[in-house]
Amino acid sequence: MKLDNYPLWTALVTPLNTNQTVDYPSLKKLVLMQEKAKNGILILGSTGEALNLSLDERKEILKSVLELKPSVPIMVGVGGINMAETIEWVEYLNSLSVDCYLLVTPLYAKPGKMGQYFWFKSLLDASNRPCMLYNIPSRSGIELNVESYKMLKGHENLWALKEASGSIPNFLEYVQANNDVLVFSGDDAMMPAFIKLGAKGLVSVASNVWPKATHKYVKRGLEGLLNDNEIKLWEVASNSLFVASNPIPVKALLKEHGVIKEKTMRLPLCDDDLNDLSILVEQSGNVENWNKSIQ
Repeated sequence: MKLDNYPLWTALVTPLNTNQTVDYPSLKKLVLMQEKAKNGILILGSTGEALNLSLDERKEILKSVLELKPSVPIMVGVGGINMAETIEWVEYLNSLSVDCYLLVTPLYAKPGKMGQYFWFKSLLDASNRPCMLYNIPSRSGIELNVESYKMLKGHENLWALKEASGSIPNFLEYVQANNDVLVFSGDDAMMPAFIKLGAKGLVSVASNVWPKATHKYVKRGLEGLLNDNEIKLWEVASNSLFVASNPIPVKALLKEHGVIKEKTMRLPLCDDDLNDLSILVEQSGNVENWNKSIQ
């Protein structure tokens, strides 16, 4: 499957029942929605609460999704702090029919240039699939070191970068540092600005609830068709999904829409941190009205 044909990847939530078990019927519904919208699917990322799932649960989620044999590519999150465990996870993924991996900047330890370089090189070496690196300093505690990134230039398994620092200068620096790699916006609201700097697409939270509309948003953005009013509409709507820690708002809205049965989270995230859904419902209505207006 040609990955470059998919400019939009949905960072899929993991639906949970009230008893904390994985809600597999809702998961199937989410996968089929993304397939119908022709979006690539990222499972077991931070939006999917991967670090709060057991190894057995992650394997069962993978099995469930792959049994559906979706016609769109599947990316799987690879993140953590323990090198041996992370390599073991990559080697397990190598045995499955997934299409690519998302390698997150090491968590908590805040490694320097050489630590980051050898971390990513080790994972890229262990992989037998294309890999997207993920710069998310707000969650990992440190930015992807630009020099480390440059040192990885030319690695056969380095395919793309998800850049979610929220900084235009940083985004431009990554684009210029390695022109062999496709750079994706990791921020829904900033996608139009990042496209002007060379972004080739979006890894999205918003497309969980607005799969077809977000697909149109990305397509129009890449074609230079978004006007100022549309950009503002999407900025406000996207930001409404972060009024509490991700994925609390998006799960709440999915439940409100009847897509998933419950908005249950795994601690330390808690759905009680968001009780007023009025802004989410309002912005969802704005997006759906926009979607209907775009052919």
